[in-house]
Amino acid sequence: MQFARIAGLGKSLPDKVLDNLELEKMVDTSDEWITTRTGISQRRILGKDKGSSELGAKAAINALKNADVAPDKVDLIIVTTVTPDTIFPSTACYIQKKIKAKNAACFDLSAACAGFVYGLACAEKFIISGMYKTILVVSTEVMSSIVDWTDRSTCVLFGDGAGAAVLTASKKESFLATYLGSNGSYTDMLYVPAGGSKYSVTKEVLDNHDNCIRMRGNELFRLAVRAMADAAQNALELAKVPIDDIKLLIPHQANNRIITAIASRLKLPKEKVYVNIEKYGNMSAASSAIAFCEAWEDGLIKKGDIIVTAVFGAGLVWGSNVIRWV
Repeated sequence: MQFARIAGLGKSLPDKVLDNLELEKMVDTSDEWITTRTGISQRRILGKDKGSSELGAKAAINALKNADVAPDKVDLIIVTTVTPDTIFPSTACYIQKKIKAKNAACFDLSAACAGFVYGLACAEKFIISGMYKTILVVSTEVMSSIVDWTDRSTCVLFGDGAGAAVLTASKKESFLATYLGSNGSYTDMLYVPAGGSKYSVTKEVLDNHDNCIRMRGNELFRLAVRAMADAAQNALELAKVPIDDIKLLIPHQANNRIITAIASRLKLPKEKVYVNIEKYGNMSAASSAIAFCEAWEDGLIKKGDIIVTAVFGAGLVWGSNVIRWV
């Protein structure tokens, strides 16, 4: 039996930084209000006429270099995004073209902010089945393209970025457990009203900003804390790993207060919880992918360490991986 391991990680971020002081000039808000309630100080914004595949391709190339894998050795590309370049073809196909991964099959996966964990779960199972040996998972988002910049409750939260992981076949077990969950009863908590098959883009839709994010923040906060903490606990139980054995928790970076509450529920000290939300804001699926990459770049992940992811997003969906770094 072959197992799957993460052989390389990569990231890509736009050059443009939008900080809270600049947002004060755009909407009725303040640096103090944003920082106190979210922990966000700045976010990255991609320029106009550029899509998720541009960031995703750069992250993919970086991950492939770190894994020492040539693009033509990739068997499958899974892209997790809620901001695809186009409705079709898939963003995975655009990335395949950009990085010249000519031998890869491609598809997109939509699991909102939980996309990276869902993507890792799919990739691991493809490798365990023996169907593929080398898989590229790319989480790439241009959230600025679906943000209503007149809505101060949401525009302060989101940013753009991409993270990627190369998974390869291994003789050593690395993915100890994965737990995924969903509850479609809460589809009205976090969504974009128009732009799909039900309500296409019209002048009225654009005038009303119905092609932009809508969110019920206070209710989401409570659901997110409970779902992410429960997902991590369930995954740890499946893996038969005690909480004290965790070296690092990498949660979705949506709100610093949510992260603090999750750590409290899991009884984890802050030094075991990775946080980078202050630099980037919420980048949906890309958040946990970039956080994972930066934790590795910072030397916080070493061979034998137990890493736990915990994510939550629109759907509502949530999930967790328990990974031994090999």
